[in-house]
Amino acid sequence: MPELPEVETTVRGLANVLDGARLARVQTRRADLRRPFPADLVQVMTGATVTGLGRRAKYGLIHLDRGQTMVFHLGMSGRWRIEPEGLGPHDHLVIETDSGARLALCDPRRFGSVDLVETAQIGDWPAFTALGPEPLGEELDAAGLKVALAGRKAAIKLMLLDQRIIAGLGNIYVCEALFRAGIDPRKAAGAVSGPALARLVPQIKAVIAEAIEAGGSSLRDYARPDGELGYFSKRFDVYDREGQPCSRCGAAVKRFAQGGRSTWYCPKCQK
Repeated sequence: MPELPEVETTVRGLANVLDGARLARVQTRRADLRRPFPADLVQVMTGATVTGLGRRAKYGLIHLDRGQTMVFHLGMSGRWRIEPEGLGPHDHLVIETDSGARLALCDPRRFGSVDLVETAQIGDWPAFTALGPEPLGEELDAAGLKVALAGRKAAIKLMLLDQRIIAGLGNIYVCEALFRAGIDPRKAAGAVSGPALARLVPQIKAVIAEAIEAGGSSLRDYARPDGELGYFSKRFDVYDREGQPCSRCGAAVKRFAQGGRSTWYCPKCQK
């Protein structure tokens, strides 16, 4: 599943083509993804000018001059393609600008979504109201995280995946941040000490920033809008490295199932 760095990379790639552009043609090539396309999507977007792009958690935002924002989620396998030479069977939404640029939202598994939201009320959109702070924002700090985790008996790894605690974190980057901070992913969240959280928060910010700089991680179907592959996966310390030596101590990286997902960690470095 594309995680926050992949979505941020996608938004930045789209901005190079869409920011300030007038949308000359919008076409839905099927009725739905995970749920139906908005009934007025084509009508609202055709002829509109894009006033800016953004991201909230794992959602991409395309702001229109008509007071509405198109909100997209890439689901499990979605990605945008810029200037596709030809449309494929999984290109379900196509946008063309008045300058002749064409973009296609490709989603083979159709777990993604597209919504239209009033821009002025976007903070009250149900999917956003319960979200925690952005990992790169100033709102995320060790003191606030300690309050959010106080008394929690669930494992720290699982709590960090809870979007109400921190918005946008996913499995890859939580595994990597916990390794960098030296925290056992199985430890009860409420039992993680203040000093450990003070190590963890900067590592969350660092691993996300580095992944964005690297263009994300190319896993399965993900690629940037220009077709290039992100290369942060070449920097993984523990994720998907079961049995390989830890980059710090040389011990074998271990994997176990946790909350329905795999967790990778170093049994010597993470306490």
